[in-house]
Amino acid sequence: GTFSHRHAVVKVEDSEEEYTPLNHISDNQGYFHIYNSLLSEYGVLGFEYGYAMANPNTLTIWEAQFGDFNNGAQIIIDQFLSAAEDKWKIQNGLVMLLPHGYEGQGAEHSSGRMERFLQLCAEENMIIANCSTPANFFHILRRQLKWNFRKPLVVFTPKSLLRHPKCVSTIDDLAKGKFQEVIDDTNAKAKDVDTLVFCTGKFYYDLLAKKEEIGVENIALVRLEQLYPLPTKQIEKIISNYTKAKKIIWAQEEPENMGAWSHLMRHLSHINLEVISLIESGAPATGSSKAHTVRHTTIINKIFENALVS
Repeated sequence: GTFSHRHAVVKVEDSEEEYTPLNHISDNQGYFHIYNSLLSEYGVLGFEYGYAMANPNTLTIWEAQFGDFNNGAQIIIDQFLSAAEDKWKIQNGLVMLLPHGYEGQGAEHSSGRMERFLQLCAEENMIIANCSTPANFFHILRRQLKWNFRKPLVVFTPKSLLRHPKCVSTIDDLAKGKFQEVIDDTNAKAKDVDTLVFCTGKFYYDLLAKKEEIGVENIALVRLEQLYPLPTKQIEKIISNYTKAKKIIWAQEEPENMGAWSHLMRHLSHINLEVISLIESGAPATGSSKAHTVRHTTIINKIFENALVS
């Protein structure tokens, strides 16, 4: 685990004498040394940004342990990642993977601060995504190098989807598919749908589980995979297919003042969107897994309160 190395050296509190058990296994062994290096997202992201600039044909990826920790590199994000092309006409294809998802792990292990990145977006300066399938994740990475230009890519990557039984793709999806900015609900019958729910990332699978559990016919779940640049025309086309939809909802697991809601409110002001989310909060998430479960379940139940079941 992350912290196991801290037990490799035993230190006496009073004398500060150190004992390293791994150096006392046999007489003819090699020696084991530990060096405490600086844990700096700022330094590492700066290095990776420079590496991506020097090697534009290399897929350079920096992954945070949790997306929450990107705030340690805020200077690189503000001064370089989001603004370099506007200031200096310099392109950069760095990829940031930020584990993001409300899974009951607390305020420092739930949010990559999606709202902050979306606030930095303008003039097509970055790509912001939250992929819900392995194939879509593969194709957005492939697209980074396929393009004849470079843009920073920020992907919110929920940890729970690494082993989720529903989060799968076929070989054909990988070999013959392409990146989908929006994924429609292929299981919904448009003529029966009166409630259209847009969502993103891992929250889709939480909603899908509820939909399948109660056998919903009148609710369609549409996944917004690319949050910026916002695929407005695709969104409008999907809405037009559901001619009987009386209610269009943006559902998010984040508090209302976080996540993608404020971004969508600005860019989709011509669409009568209703939001269902956690209430506004100063902290991204609760530190209690029990409270998390109650809050999360409450959001989901509210989305399905007008569900018609088969």
